[in-house]
Amino acid sequence: MTRRALLRLAGLLAILSAVVLPATVRTAAATSSTAPGTSASASTASTSASASARTPSTATSVVEGAPLAAPATDGPNPVILVGTGGLTWSDVDAKATPALWSLLRDGSTAALSVRSVFTNTCPIDGWLSLSAGDRAAAAGTGKGGNRTTTDPCPPVPTVDSGVVPGWDHYVKAADAKRFGSHLGTLGETLASNGQCVQAVGPGAGVGAAYSSGAVPRYAAYDASQLTGELSRCRVTLVDVGSLRDPADLPPGEPQVAGAGSGSSAGSRADQAAVIDKRISEVLKAAPSGSDVVVASLSDAGSSERLRLVAAKGPHFGSGTLDSKSTKQPGLVQAADLTVTLLHAAAVPVPSGLGGSPLYRGEADDNSESAARDRLRGLIDFDEASHEVHALVPPFFNGVVYTQIAIYLFAAIVWRRDFGSTDLRLRLLRIVRRVAVVAATVPAATFLANLVPWWRFPVPMLAIVGSVGLFVAVLSAIAFLGPWGGRLTGPLAAVSLATLLVLGIDIILGGRLQISSLMGLQPVVGGRFYGMGNVTFALFATSAILLCIAASGCYVKRGQPRRAALAVLVIGLAAVVVDGSPAWGADGGGPPALLPALAYLVLAILGIRVTWRRGAIIAGVTVGLFLLVGFLDSLRPTDDQSHLGRFFESLFTGGAWDIVVRKLEQNITILFGNYRLALLVPIALVFVIYILARPTSWGSRALERSYEACPTLRPGLIALLVMLTIGFAINDSGVAIPANGAIIAVPLIIAVSVRVLEDEARAGATTRAKRRG
Repeated sequence: MTRRALLRLAGLLAILSAVVLPATVRTAAATSSTAPGTSASASTASTSASASARTPSTATSVVEGAPLAAPATDGPNPVILVGTGGLTWSDVDAKATPALWSLLRDGSTAALSVRSVFTNTCPIDGWLSLSAGDRAAAAGTGKGGNRTTTDPCPPVPTVDSGVVPGWDHYVKAADAKRFGSHLGTLGETLASNGQCVQAVGPGAGVGAAYSSGAVPRYAAYDASQLTGELSRCRVTLVDVGSLRDPADLPPGEPQVAGAGSGSSAGSRADQAAVIDKRISEVLKAAPSGSDVVVASLSDAGSSERLRLVAAKGPHFGSGTLDSKSTKQPGLVQAADLTVTLLHAAAVPVPSGLGGSPLYRGEADDNSESAARDRLRGLIDFDEASHEVHALVPPFFNGVVYTQIAIYLFAAIVWRRDFGSTDLRLRLLRIVRRVAVVAATVPAATFLANLVPWWRFPVPMLAIVGSVGLFVAVLSAIAFLGPWGGRLTGPLAAVSLATLLVLGIDIILGGRLQISSLMGLQPVVGGRFYGMGNVTFALFATSAILLCIAASGCYVKRGQPRRAALAVLVIGLAAVVVDGSPAWGADGGGPPALLPALAYLVLAILGIRVTWRRGAIIAGVTVGLFLLVGFLDSLRPTDDQSHLGRFFESLFTGGAWDIVVRKLEQNITILFGNYRLALLVPIALVFVIYILARPTSWGSRALERSYEACPTLRPGLIALLVMLTIGFAINDSGVAIPANGAIIAVPLIIAVSVRVLEDEARAGATTRAKRRG
């Protein structure tokens, strides 16, 4: 790579660096990643094909541990979805909410992610999403139809003359957000396959509407009429009202008494008791053999939280409620509910929907003690996700401020004429140790979830203590091993530790990622498994740094081929973990990592990267991405990751909407007017500057590091290539270079400072000999 080309690349990243921090703060959760006012799902919304091109897939039959579906007989298999809102598992109590407690004790239960389009989900949003089987919401009054947490929730309309009032406005709002959501999917699919759906209550009318907004079978909620209403159709939706927390209501939203989806007047406990009474009435009136699913479809006010879902009936015994769309036991998402209803009705499920059928996961007994244990686990899901979500912005602010301090300290001690030799050596050692310790923080944030920090009285202090504990462990490993005294020893140790922590966690299901400071945020609903942008940035950066350390040893011994082989072994293993649909399921990761690895291998072998070779590398990368997507698309629909679904969308339609939405999110984040943009992450500018001008002031130490570790400079260029491509092709991709720098720059500083330490010692020894 020529200096001119490198400078061009440097110019691009220099522009990005001005807004990297706010993107990091807003997208760290996961995961995935959202633009202001919207939410993008790598595992759900980002894979949805356009509704007009959806094709049916065959429903499966029920076996133990399999998705809910119709029994093999021709007889009716009633399924009743009882929709509410605002309830969490913390509201459930054996005495105060006996109906919900019976569902917890005797049924299958899970925490439910209800995130639709906006940050908080209103009752109308929950019912619209149920109708579409994907993300949908009523338009707000802001620019582009956006809605903030301070805006009152739009009311849920009551069906009038068999039609949902304002339906056309809901359809336009769904189309404008480009999630591929088609309102009326549930009702239209059932009707086109000879099945009816009965709606009871305003929200149920919205959920059961056809694509035209028509609701042929609708009734107001009346406990005395429930027995007849619940027996008319194979699928029934019932709206029992939504809890609206008086302490959390947006300004200007009135408290409304009544049985509809509007907020009920009264305290939180009073509202929960009213809703529980209606749930009890539905359970008593349900036909024999019915499966009843109770789901809290929306938030209780301005705050976003995980909600509750429970299922009870012939197909759901005591235990957890699972979904293949999240791959997390006891955690499901709202889009799963629509697919579950269609499966239960034994009708073909349109492809491209964001969810998977709910099924009974791990079985358990229905004793009171077992119910309490399950409740504790469900509350843990909610509390961990809620507590960590608020801590993410201050955490990243703290990381940035700390790293800026490290950079400034390093800039001071890099000067040759600073202080006496002894003082300089002490300061250099401090900088090196602090830099290595800072680089262990990302891995420690994931390991911290081994401790139930959210249960402590002050969760913030508990998670800080947990992270600090594992920082101490990882730092000890980096410094105290036989590698601690070598130039790239701590770099290799920290990189390997980070690689193993993230990689093993991904292979085992990603439980440490869920609700971690730098992992996936269930309340955001962007991703529930695999590698999001933040995780990929840390994982891929660690892989490249480990490649630098391993290959540098072989090159110094005059063994470039073994060095190249080491890079291939480490790099390709990382690509497999990241890109495998069963593990990382990351569509944007391998296309960024593979070219970087290819460049590093060619550089080690002394092969110049020409435009032709670059085109070949790009072609092979794209080909492998399409091949993995194709192979994933051959798996059963419920087992596919978003890679296979995106591949299908290339042919069935919807791929362009996905690409455009991701591009819009990047542009919105990149050019958004955020005050946090003033905190420019100096890390990227630092790396660009020293790569483009290796003999400039402040980078002479790194130039000498290039001599001590001959693969350091090509490795850093490879890292820059990976971060640049990762930014360009991922939604909210500006989080990738920011998080990569969090681990890369401190370790680069540690290597450079170690070279300065050796030079200072050598200089002191030489001067001592001369004096002697």
